[in-house]
This record gives sequence, C-alpha cells and structure tokens, in this order.
Amino acid sequence: DKTKDREALRDWLNGREGILSWKLDGLTIVLTYKEGKLFKAVTRGNGEVGEVITNNARTFKNIPQTIPFQGEMVIRGEAVIRYTDFEKINASIEDVDAKYKNPRNLCSGSVRQLNNEITAKRNVNFFAFNLVSAEGRESVSMEADFIWLTEQGFETVEYKKVNPDNIVDTVQWFADKIVSMDIPSDGLVLSFEDIAYGRSLGRT
Repeated sequence: DKTKDREALRDWLNGREGILSWKLDGLTIVLTYKEGKLFKAVTRGNGEVGEVITNNARTFKNIPQTIPFQGEMVIRGEAVIRYTDFEKINASIEDVDAKYKNPRNLCSGSVRQLNNEITAKRNVNFFAFNLVSAEGRESVSMEADFIWLTEQGFETVEYKKVNPDNIVDTVQWFADKIVSMDIPSDGLVLSFEDIAYGRSLGRT
C-alpha cells in the first residue's frame, strides 16, 4: 500500500530532516588516509574481517591518491562498475559461460584481482557514502560530511536533503532517475541529517 509507505516515511522522520541517497550495488570498500596519502584499502568482507586491496584501489578511476587533510581519516564507500563499461567488457569475452552476470560480480572480481593492471582496465569507480572518522574533526551532519569529502577530492553518492513534506516526491525523483542511470543501484538509504540524533537511536 503506497499510502501506508508514504505515511511510514513521514512518521520515521518525525519532523526532522534526513538525507536520502542511492544504495549502490557494488562492493563496499573502507579507505584509510594518513598524512594526506592513501594508506590502506580493505573490503567489508563479512562485516568484521575483510581483504586488503590497497594496490588495486590505487588504480580505481576516481580515488584521490593524495588529499588536503593531513590527519588520519577513514571513509566507507562503494566500488562500482558502470553498466556501459560492464557491457563493453562482457562483449569482449567470447565464451558465453565466462561472461559476468551483472556489474556487481564483475566489480567484485576486478577488485580482488592479483594483477592490478587488470583492475585498472576495468574502470572501477568509488563513491563515498560515510565519513567514519577524521582526526580532530567532529561530524555534525550528513550533508556537511558529504560536502567536506567532496572538498577532499572524493565523489560521493548522489543525495537529496528531505523532510516530511518533500520525502515522497523525492523518492519518486529517484525512482524516475534510476530508469536511465548508468551506475548500478538496488535501493535507497534514508538517514537522519543530524548524526548525533541518529546515533542516539541505537542500531540492530
């Protein structure tokens, strides 16, 4: 029931502002920077233990090797391969059984390559969606974090600020856009704009 879904979205915000963004369909990567340089990159793995893929991450199409911020910084983002690149790569594979089923599988295989020259040819992109920590900097709002990450040279997931009055129309805006979007997405993420308030609610 769409009416109930709309009411649920408005109720969940409870009069507050939120951030609505794409849930990209790729592979979650955690990046650590130290002294302005990419220090380490790991996959999310099982949520607790992941694989170190630093050498491969250095070849991602849009990851900055150096950033202005000199303190230790940790961010999460999604590694993805665009549909257009996926189709080109699949078209170059003659064996039908060897073709990749979807961009996510291709991205996962590309990120884990032992030869990072192969990774470099796959045009893997990285879109930041969460500033985990930045030494000496306090995260107050989601949008402020996104803007700050952009200033550091990162591309972030596309997002819209929402409130109880515009959230239904904004969901429809995303629904209309995904039809022709080149970047794989399998849903939306709704977060409170006020980071401290969101954290105070706990998690499951």
